Amino acid sequence: MSALSHVAVLGGGSWGTAFAKILADAGSEVTIWARRDSVAEAIRTTGMNPDYLPGVRLPERVTATSDAPKAIAGAGLVVLAVPSQTLRGNLAEWAGVLDPDATLVSLMKGIELGTTKRMSEVIVETAGVAPDRVVVVSGPNLAPEIAAEQPAATVVAGTDIDRATVVQRAITTPYFRPYTNDDVIGAELGGAVKNVIALAYGIATAMGLGDNTRAMLITRGLAETARLGVALGADPLTFAGLAGMGDLVASCSSPLARNRMFGEHLGRGETLEQAQAATRQTAEGVKSCLAIRDLSRAHGVEMPITEQVERVCHEGVNPRTAVIALMSRTTKPE
Repeated sequence: MSALSHVAVLGGGSWGTAFAKILADAGSEVTIWARRDSVAEAIRTTGMNPDYLPGVRLPERVTATSDAPKAIAGAGLVVLAVPSQTLRGNLAEWAGVLDPDATLVSLMKGIELGTTKRMSEVIVETAGVAPDRVVVVSGPNLAPEIAAEQPAATVVAGTDIDRATVVQRAITTPYFRPYTNDDVIGAELGGAVKNVIALAYGIATAMGLGDNTRAMLITRGLAETARLGVALGADPLTFAGLAGMGDLVASCSSPLARNRMFGEHLGRGETLEQAQAATRQTAEGVKSCLAIRDLSRAHGVEMPITEQVERVCHEGVNPRTAVIALMSRTTKPE
C-alpha cells in the first residue's frame, strides 16, 4: 500500500464516497467535494454520508467540503466522480487550480452527448492535460458492497503505467484488489456500454422474461460492446476481463445497480420521468445510449440492443415492441 498525503475526490455520491473510503483505508488523506453543503457537513460532523451511503462510517482520514478549489489545492491525485454529462462544465471551472503534475482519475462511466467523447477525452480537452496524466478506474464496483468491505476487484487503466501503478497502490486494501491495464479505450467503453445493456436487462426482468433471455442480453450485449471497442482501437481481451464482462454481469444481475433498477421501472410501463423520480439517482445509460448510438453509427458498428434501449428511453417505444424488433432481425452467424 502506498499512501498519498492529499487526495481530492470530486463528487459526493455513493461511488465517490466509497472510493474515498478505499483511499483512506489504504492510508491517504482524502477530501471529498460535495455539490451540496449539507452532504459535506454531514461527512465532516458525523463521519457518514447519509444521503448516499447510509450507515457506513468513514475513516477519520476523510473530510469534506463544498468548496472545490479548497478540496483540489495541493492534491497529487484528483479523482473525478461526477455525473458524466456534467464533467465538462465542472472541470472547466476546476482546471485552473489543478496541481501541474496531478494525476486525474476518472470514475465516470459514460459517453458525452453531442461530442461522443469518452470521459478521458473530455478531461484531456477541458483540463488541457496530456493523455498520460489521466487514469481510468472501471470494474464491477457496486458502491454499497465495497463500502461494506466485501471483496472486489477493479481495473486501473492508463497509458502511463507508472501513474496507473501509483493509483493501484493508493487503492489496494484487504477488500479491494486493483489490476493495471494500458487499454484506456476498452476500460471506458466497457463501463459506458454496460450501463445501456443493464437497462435492457432491467426491462426484460420487469417484463417477466427468464434466464435464457437475460443470458442472451449479457452475451450479445458484450458482443456489441466489443465490436465498438475494436472499431475504436481497444484490445478485445479487455472485454473478457473485469472492465468488460465483470462490470456487465454485476450491473445486470444486482438489484443494487441503478441502471438495472431504472430499466425495471421502464419495463413496468413507467415513463422516463416516473422512473427518474422513483430511482432518484443518475442512471448514466439513459443519456449515454444516445451518444453510444451516435458513436456506433459514425463507425458503422451494429449495436441492436443499444438501438432498442434508445428507442424505449427516448422515442417512447413500448418495451415489448423493442423485444420483437430485436428478435426479428435477420439471422446471421455468431
